[in-house]
Amino acid sequence: MKNRIADLRRENKMTQQALAERLGVTRQTIISLENGRYNPSIMLAHNIAQAFGLRIEDVFIFEEE
Repeated sequence: MKNRIADLRRENKMTQQALAERLGVTRQTIISLENGRYNPSIMLAHNIAQAFGLRIEDVFIFEEE
């Protein structure tokens, strides 16, 4: 699943570490999310969207296979 986390984070002038701390995860988790190597739980996806003041579907791009 693709996402806009890196773009949103940069737009908000937020480091990977700052976002990780806000979400209660490691910086490595943020890196994995941004690189598409890890799909978050629904709760983490919700928290990420909330951190940017957006809806989940505004952050994550679901692609049908």
